[in-house]
Amino acid sequence: MNIGVFCSANNNISPEYFERTAELARWCSEHGHSIVFGGCNMGLMGCLADTFASAKGAENGTKGHLIGVVPSIVEKGGRMSEHLTVHIACDNLSDRKDLLLAHSDVVVALPGGIGTLDEVFTVAAAHTIGYHHKSIVLYNIGGFWDTLIAMLDDLQARGMVRGRWNDYIRVASTFDELTLLLSQAE
Repeated sequence: MNIGVFCSANNNISPEYFERTAELARWCSEHGHSIVFGGCNMGLMGCLADTFASAKGAENGTKGHLIGVVPSIVEKGGRMSEHLTVHIACDNLSDRKDLLLAHSDVVVALPGGIGTLDEVFTVAAAHTIGYHHKSIVLYNIGGFWDTLIAMLDDLQARGMVRGRWNDYIRVASTFDELTLLLSQAE
């Protein structure tokens, strides 16, 4: 399975976010899943790539791929991960989002900022219109997504969301919940 991951490229954030990111990367490698991400070597993106590259493969000795969708500005700035097994170049962030979604079977949103929110809502909006039927999972590490979840509930209550937002945006508060949701997406 190709698991898309949206996350922060910042380094000065909670160590817990790095620990949970590394746990996800190891699990993906051990189960032979590929990771599709922004291809950066910083923050949680860098942790994801470093951990995935160093993790041992599944019992049969195979690993999934580390697929980086890298805007030219990131590559030119020397911020591209050295661990990519597949490098997909793109021109800008709009292209990046389209390519990330196209190459992913399911998407996980780890803690992140404005870019991560942009990616989450792009995927969610495309789902509501019917462009795809892929789920996005908010990995709510330490309650990171609580305020976003409250906002989505408020939008739902005000009639601003077609259907139920949690039909296409799932929430996992523990690693076991996350892996269960990912397994259901296979």
